[in-house]
Amino acid sequence: MSLPRIIENSPLARMARLKLKAGSVAMVLGSSIHLSGATREQFLSDPYWVAHEMEHIRQFQQYGRFGFLWRYVRDWARHGYYNIPFEVQAREAGEQNAGLYAAGRPLPTPEQRHPTPKAG
Repeated sequence: MSLPRIIENSPLARMARLKLKAGSVAMVLGSSIHLSGATREQFLSDPYWVAHEMEHIRQFQQYGRFGFLWRYVRDWARHGYYNIPFEVQAREAGEQNAGLYAAGRPLPTPEQRHPTPKAG
């Protein structure tokens, strides 16, 4: 399964990381995954995190750039970050699809997984 372009040290992801008060974040813009506070290797070592972000890419493709961003911001204002429907769907996809991105390795334990930001 091919992965999209991954951009490390993204200024846009850094802004999201500061807003979420998180140690590291990945965020999708179009078909690229932007990282802040994590390396490509750290990101790829957590198939749950990869599956989560791949769901956001699918959502971006379904709704288009404007449609996705408008819904995301609107729903953040309505529900808070953790309860944005796109985030709920991405967490579910992470749980269901992590095995697709494990590359034959065992899935990480809960302690080894990237923590999901809950505030923002």
